[in-house]
Amino acid sequence: MSILIRPATNAEAWIIAKFNSLMAKETENRELDPVRLLAGVEGLFHDSSRGLYYVAEVDGSVVGQLMLTYEWSDWRNGTFWWIQSVYVEEAFRGKGVFKTLYRHIESLAKDRKDVCGLRLYVEHDNTAAKETYENLGMKKTPYEMYEIDFVL
Repeated sequence: MSILIRPATNAEAWIIAKFNSLMAKETENRELDPVRLLAGVEGLFHDSSRGLYYVAEVDGSVVGQLMLTYEWSDWRNGTFWWIQSVYVEEAFRGKGVFKTLYRHIESLAKDRKDVCGLRLYVEHDNTAAKETYENLGMKKTPYEMYEIDFVL
């Protein structure tokens, strides 16, 4: 199976929104507002400072995705790339789609002097994802995440 990794296009906002909705349902049993979700995905395409989507394609069909966002680290004088909105269609899981996406992003990041590392967060009970990330060489940090969500 040949997997092509490339930046997503605005024309693919609908499939990214669909995948994000499926991911929210699967990982958090959460229903997202489809209008707000599509506007959020399109908002990233309209302002690249917010981030960038990459997709995985097999035989001309998008089967996986991830989003990169950016965090400045004053400690490192560099930028962390945050991997978010990870989704792979169920039929393509376990076939190297996420690994190929990740390795592509990792290679891009290592080639840049301004990127100091990659980060992501994972739902506490998602043991399959945790195992995948650890197998790719990522390490669990001692930090926990806190938030106040103003948009539920």
